[in-house]
Amino acid sequence: MSSLSLAVRDSSTMLRRNLLHVRRYPSLTLNLLLTPIVLLLLFVHVFGEVMSAGIGGGGADRSAYLAYLVPGLLLMTVGSATIGTAVSVSMDMSEGIIARFRTMAIHRGSVLVGRVVGSVLQSVAGVVLVGAVAVAIGFRAEGATALEWLAAFGLLVLVALALTWIAVGMGMVSPNAEAASNNALPLIVLPLVSSAFVPVEAMPGWFRPIAEYQPFTPAIETLRGLLLGTGIGHNGPLAVAWCLGLTTLGYFWSKSLFNRDPR
Repeated sequence: MSSLSLAVRDSSTMLRRNLLHVRRYPSLTLNLLLTPIVLLLLFVHVFGEVMSAGIGGGGADRSAYLAYLVPGLLLMTVGSATIGTAVSVSMDMSEGIIARFRTMAIHRGSVLVGRVVGSVLQSVAGVVLVGAVAVAIGFRAEGATALEWLAAFGLLVLVALALTWIAVGMGMVSPNAEAASNNALPLIVLPLVSSAFVPVEAMPGWFRPIAEYQPFTPAIETLRGLLLGTGIGHNGPLAVAWCLGLTTLGYFWSKSLFNRDPR
């Protein structure tokens, strides 16, 4: 077999392995997905009118705040799903299966590729689930064209790819599953201090740089602009640049960790 055919075959095998793990042990993924769903319901039905009035400076409008909130929670869903990736990779490392894969006659890159592809598919499924809940409680993106929907989906996949590669590296450097979960915690915390819940302009001056100069805020603003027609500005290129940079960093970091001597 050619090198490409071997890589595709082995990557497909590793992808099936990871998807079987998700099917047999769904509790980890479901627990991580509960966080954005609970936040969605909490902020819309409990805080929605107050938050809407505070942001808009006018009357309370829960539906308007729902429209503002959903793009940020969709990206938070991606961050939450990748924590499961870090935990799973750390478990594979500590249990010795990664060391076993290194000794087998398989394409070395297939172990990582299969893991990343499977995790991206999980993230997309999580986004679909959270999006369905948002639609069920009233979210609509009626102004978005088919091209904007396609661009929004592409952005979510790109963010999922970038964060998954980072999560794989975090899992490989973690000595156990608990440490991996803690190391990947910023993937949930960063969206909380971004423009997901309130505009950056509404934050205290000393806090704004934290929200502004991070990968989630431009991605959220780009997704919000695509779905709601509020404009993207410089956020689109900035979000893509963040994703490409994190993907490259995560890929080479994970690859170097995989190729080093097993612990």
